Amino acid sequence: MFRASLMSLLAVAVLAGCSSTGGSSSKAPEAAANNDGRCEARGAEFAIGKQATPALVEQARKASGSQMAHALGPRDVMTMDYRSERLNLHTDAQGVVTSVNCG
Repeated sequence: MFRASLMSLLAVAVLAGCSSTGGSSSKAPEAAANNDGRCEARGAEFAIGKQATPALVEQARKASGSQMAHALGPRDVMTMDYRSERLNLHTDAQGVVTSVNCG
């Protein structure tokens, strides 16, 4: 009996965590699951194939949930420190984004 009650309580807790707030999903993904400022590169993948302008870098930063972002060309010097709140947009020689990653 006690075990059945415990399992029921656990099931309710799990389902409560899955419920939605009924909000609109038409907004762009702006770090909804990432309020702590850590980078989620998936959110910035839309930038691949586009010219790396300051506006695009800022859009990608917001979409990834990062606190900071920058574009890096093939000859740019990169630091070796890893920062979970930084988004990197790697570009080719023409300034087109070829990949995105965090760090």
